[in-house]
Amino acid sequence: WGHRQAAEAGAVIAAYMSGLTGRGVQTLRVWYSPFLRTRQSKDALLEALPVERIGKVREDYLLREQDFGLFTEIYDHAERKQKFPDEFEKWARLRSNSGKFYARPPDGESRADVAQRMRLFLQTIMHEARHGHDNVVIVGHGVTNRAFEMNFLQHPVDWFERSDNPGNADITLIEGTREVGYTSTLLHQATDRQPGQNDLRQAYGA
Repeated sequence: WGHRQAAEAGAVIAAYMSGLTGRGVQTLRVWYSPFLRTRQSKDALLEALPVERIGKVREDYLLREQDFGLFTEIYDHAERKQKFPDEFEKWARLRSNSGKFYARPPDGESRADVAQRMRLFLQTIMHEARHGHDNVVIVGHGVTNRAFEMNFLQHPVDWFERSDNPGNADITLIEGTREVGYTSTLLHQATDRQPGQNDLRQAYGA
């Protein structure tokens, strides 16, 4: 499933790049998370891109997914509470008192933690943009990608709380200039979804 979705996304990106005008053949810089599934998605995406469109391809550990600690791969709140009752109750209180954005899962990261490292990564992107490398593809994860968009567009925490994780191989396009501002649109939504994928998105986006 994932390979087909990533290849489809690569074809969409290739079509978008072919429609850009000016400055001759423009290339992409591709950044990806070190996790296995994102490395595999990156490979499938690159296979669908013309070679002349591919610039530097780099891995960055800042793009890794949120660390859910003891709750990793436990998507149901009832199961989390059953396995780790004390830790769950403390986490639930934090969510209630401080908000989901700031509450750290036991031994894990909060969404605020992820947003902070995405702000660091954004500095790298903006530095390269000032040197003319402004076509970038980021192969990341749900919470990570959402945190990047939040930082890039300077959205408030409330935006993050109201937004959903993107689906596997969905493409969010951020475009614009520093002078006129930036906007984001859903350029592509994967049509070949794995059964149960939406349930997983909701669990991690909850």
